[in-house]
Amino acid sequence: MSAEAVGRHMPAIITLDDLAAMISADTHGRRYETSPEGVLSVVPPPDSEHAVIATRLMAWLIAAGWPLEQIMQVAGVRIPGPDGDGGRIPDLTVWSRPQPRAVWLAVADLVLVIEIVSRGSEAIDQGAKVSEYAAAGIPQYWTVARDPAQTVTLYQLGPDGTTYEVTAKMPLAWLLQTAPADHIGS
Repeated sequence: MSAEAVGRHMPAIITLDDLAAMISADTHGRRYETSPEGVLSVVPPPDSEHAVIATRLMAWLIAAGWPLEQIMQVAGVRIPGPDGDGGRIPDLTVWSRPQPRAVWLAVADLVLVIEIVSRGSEAIDQGAKVSEYAAAGIPQYWTVARDPAQTVTLYQLGPDGTTYEVTAKMPLAWLLQTAPADHIGS
């Protein structure tokens, strides 16, 4: 399908229901997200390195006793904004309690969002999402870079409650040798 044909059928405002329908209809495994301002992002399916990093982080959380019902992969998160809600699909999320069954979850019980930076998503993961997640009041946000050390950057809400401060940067291998409780508040 040409860009012209897609543009002709694209709604003026993409709702979270539209986004869910786009994800459901995609047969190639792409992720569709929108910022609270309505900026549409299309991310290609993750590769095997991405999957291994996510699995290692999940195993680390589970081994430390984090309840399975409070760790989710690729869960839809409703990001509130002044002009409407955006929808993001982080690689991993950690919650203070189990969540109801829903396509788009509210940020109220969200403790930590982890994004594994994919090639082509650096600007979104390390720029736009930093400000969006902080403005939404998500206490912690981590990014895992795809450099040789798989550097993990830990962000925590600052005193103003709307911006993040970088609290640490470390190789993933080092992080996985520590206890999650050393880094994750509940």
